[in-house]
Amino acid sequence: MDSCRIPANASKCSGNTMECFMVLSTQAQKISIGILCGLFGTMCVFENSLVLYLIFSSPGIRKKPSYLFIGSLALADILASVIFVCSFVNFHVFNEAGFSKEVFLLQLGGVNTSFSASLSSLLLTALDRYLSISRPSEYKLLMTRKRAWTALAVLWLTCAIIAGLPLLGWNCCTLDSACSELFPFVDDNYLSGWICFVVVLLGCIVCAYAHVLWRARQHVAYMEKHQAQAERQTSRMRMDVMLAKTLAMVLAVLMLCWSPVLVLMIYSIFGRLSDRLRKVFAFCSTLCLLNSMVNPIIYALRSKELFSSLRRVLSHFRRQLKAPEESPEAESTHKSSVIET
Repeated sequence: MDSCRIPANASKCSGNTMECFMVLSTQAQKISIGILCGLFGTMCVFENSLVLYLIFSSPGIRKKPSYLFIGSLALADILASVIFVCSFVNFHVFNEAGFSKEVFLLQLGGVNTSFSASLSSLLLTALDRYLSISRPSEYKLLMTRKRAWTALAVLWLTCAIIAGLPLLGWNCCTLDSACSELFPFVDDNYLSGWICFVVVLLGCIVCAYAHVLWRARQHVAYMEKHQAQAERQTSRMRMDVMLAKTLAMVLAVLMLCWSPVLVLMIYSIFGRLSDRLRKVFAFCSTLCLLNSMVNPIIYALRSKELFSSLRRVLSHFRRQLKAPEESPEAESTHKSSVIET
């Protein structure tokens, strides 16, 4: 394994080993992390998979750029959950440290790509809502499906490149620089850059939603005064305002779940983390899974289109369950009994 300058305060272990970052010291802590990851991860994959199915099984929904961005968010949450749970539990619960630096950085890059894509999808959704509310007459011309797919392709490619920089050489082993106290092989300067990237994304999302909600409030007040003249526009605007409020709720949950992790990351750059704070960081990391699990619940409660699609799926499932009772064998048996009678 490559020799890196792991911070002396990373743990009370000796030597430059992966074990220095395995901060869970008791069986109870490992069991707790395993249960949280298993519960949040399983629910997240199930719920977001359902959201993707509801979006792409409905022609009317999947044609709308707004739901393409929501689908990108659901896909990012699924990938983040699978990669995060597998790597996090394998490392902190089972203390598996036999893999190479490249394998670890590949896993970390997958997690960073997925979570960065999740944030970027929220930003695209916020910008989409802003265009829809601020320029409703030009919205369909400005936000086409082709442009939406292009934006998503650029989004995922950018996130993958940024997350893959440590694997490409920007790590403390290759550069012989100080490693992060929270992540093996990760250079402190790279971690600072990634934090700045995330903070910029969050700042842009907050600004976009501030404009969205401000314009939505203006439009609601205007439409209430001219409701008789523009009933259809009022209905459309109410839908846009509903979706804007829904995604604002997603943003609020995102901030609550990510703030502890970001604060501890920033603190690790400028100060020294105790073993207790490193354990707190491990538990706070599971809040990212909680955020990914809550997002689909908000969609189901707030999006009428997705809720209607869910009702159609459930109705179809119930009909499938009743199908065996009305199978040809049952019908032929019924006819034969009638003939005998």
